[in-house]
This record gives sequence, structure tokens and C-alpha cells, in this order.
Amino acid sequence: MKFRNVAVGCAGSLLLAFTALAQTTARIEGTVLGIDGKPLQNAQILFHRTDMKGDLKTKTDKKGHYIYMGLPVGAMYDISCEVDGKKADERQHVRASLSDPNNPNSNAVLVDFDMRKSAAAQAEQTRAVNEAATTGKISDELARKLSPEQKAAIEKAAKEREGALKKNAELNNAFNAGVTALEAKQFDQAIASFQKASELDPKQIAVWNGLADAYIQNAKGKTGADFDANVQKSIEAYNKALELKPDDAGIHNNYGRALAEAKKFNEATAEMAKAAQLDPPGAGKYYYNLGAILVNTNQSDQAAEAFKKAIEADPKYAEAYYQLGVYYVGKAQVDTATGKVTPAPGTVEYLQKYLELAPTGQFADSAKGLLAGLGGTVDTRYSNPNAPAKKTTTKKK
Repeated sequence: MKFRNVAVGCAGSLLLAFTALAQTTARIEGTVLGIDGKPLQNAQILFHRTDMKGDLKTKTDKKGHYIYMGLPVGAMYDISCEVDGKKADERQHVRASLSDPNNPNSNAVLVDFDMRKSAAAQAEQTRAVNEAATTGKISDELARKLSPEQKAAIEKAAKEREGALKKNAELNNAFNAGVTALEAKQFDQAIASFQKASELDPKQIAVWNGLADAYIQNAKGKTGADFDANVQKSIEAYNKALELKPDDAGIHNNYGRALAEAKKFNEATAEMAKAAQLDPPGAGKYYYNLGAILVNTNQSDQAAEAFKKAIEADPKYAEAYYQLGVYYVGKAQVDTATGKVTPAPGTVEYLQKYLELAPTGQFADSAKGLLAGLGGTVDTRYSNPNAPAKKTTTKKK
């Protein structure tokens, strides 16, 4: 009988022990709602213990519910919710207890996640962070939500932005001063201003273009070594611009003109060809520019080839026809006995074509005079080529 009483006593002791054990563990549970407001299945719930090492995880079921049991009472956790592998929300400093402090009727700590509220809160925090980075002022409310690292990053961004604004103001002032000086033909001042702008920000194409133009304009008033030095500086500036934007046809065109000034005709031709390749609709003007440069440097045969390429690229490029007409006028044969002028093949046709395309153009009077001087048998009465066609006759003068 004594033995039996001892057994009963032991059973009672075991029951008390289990009861005590049950009271030393807690559980945390909750529900996750998606951005559409519906229960979200398979959301990952991560428990990171902050008072000692220990990480746990679980997932939500088809009702969006999760639960983790057997947690030590008093343990402190940061609980985060991940959706599609990305953290969507987090609750910090959650203490495991036998009941929810906010809901004494519950025997578990309730931690819910609502993606709609989370998204709205995140958007607001992002706005607040951007505002803080702009103004350099962090509100007390935002400060409570940020880590020391985040605060430091915002303060750094604010300082960098302030510095950038100051730098941009100096850059704009220097660039605008360069443009104003260039327009006023104050080339030395323009060079100094563009040079300062290039030092403030060496990645501005407009600055290098302005500097190159200032140098090439300055060269026109120089001779000898001074001329060569300014042209070379212009070439260097165009190279800087091309490093930043190698596919810019306009820069290749201007670079080619600078090379021609330096009498680097083969390189200049290659640059004009590159400009034409990059900008086929503008090819006519690039080849015409090359021809004009070659004319001015007494490279007449090469200039004629450039004008022909301009016409091939743009059959309505009137000025190219005129320049070719002028070129071939120089090839005319004169009979020393009779004084009769025999124009080279194509001369009359090129001049007539110019007048057809530009009857009131800048070279119209010159073209008519040249045609008259070639024998007086060419009709120089031309009308708008876009007007309705009408019958014309050749009048002998």
C-alpha cells in the first residue's frame, strides 16, 4: 500500500512538471495579407533572436496564417516577412510571452503583416528619406525608424548634393561666360572660361565643343607658331568631345575642319566621311564643307571630288553644283587666234543646275555672268523649279 501511494504521488508530480513546462514556452502567430488584401500563402516568416543567437523560420498556409510554438518566454525577436525572396515588412523587438500585451484574451503574441499597409509605409519612408537627403534634415519620426548607418548615408548624400549644386552653379556660370565671350569675339576670355568649365566637369561635351571653337576662331587672328598652337588646341578639345560621344556626326565634321586648318587633309577627309556615315541625310553638307576647306587651301582637284560626293549624297545641294561649275570654268580652253572660249565638259550643266535649284541664290548673279562669258548662247532665265513646267527657248545673245 505504501508503494501504491508512492506511485500515485509520482504521477501527481509528473503532471505538475508537465504543467510547469507548458507554462514556460510561448508562441507567436499571425496572418499575412497580400497587396490585394487577400490571405497570402507561402510567405516566409523569419524570427531573428536579438538577446542571444538563434534564427527560426516558417511559412504561411493557404489561409495566410503562420504559427511558431515552443518559444522561450521572454525571448526577444525581430520578425520579418519575405515575399518572393524579398523582405516586405518587419516587426522589431517582439517579446515572446504567454499572452499578447495588446490583447490579454489571447494566449499567444499576435504579429500580423498587411502588404498594402507595408507598401504605403515604405513609400512614405522613401519620400521622407529623399526629402532628408535633399534638405539634410532628418525628422524625429524618421530618425526612430533609421539605423545609424542609414542616418550617416542620408547625411553624406545631403552634403554631396550641396556640393554638386555649388559645382553646377560654377560650371554653368563658366560655360555661359564662355558662350558670351565667344559671341562677342573675345576669344582669349572665351578660352579661359571654357577651360575653367572643363576643369569643373570634364564630361560635358558642350564645354569641349565650345573650347575647340574658341581656339579655332582665335587661330584666325594668328600667324606662324601662334596659329599652329591654337589649331592644335582645338584638335585636342575635339578629341575630348569625341571620347565622350564618338558617334556624333557634328563633332566629326567640326573636327575635320580643324584638321584641314592644320593641313592634315587625309585625316580631315576621313572625318568628313565618318560624319557622312553617321548622318546620311546630312552627308551632302559634310562633303561640301570639306570641299570649301580644300578650295581655301588651293586643293582644287580634291575639292571638286568632295563637291561631287556632296551631290551624290544630296542631288539638290545647289551650292555644290555652283562650286563644280566654277572649278570647270578654270578648265576652259581659249583659242588664242579667235579668242573663242570652249568650256570643259559639264561646266554649263553644273551652272545651269545651280540656277535651276537656286534661281535667287547667293551665287545666282555670278553663275549667270559665268554662263554669259562662256559664249553667250546659254539661257540664263530661270524660274522656281517647283513651279508648273512651261516651255522655254534658248536665246542667243
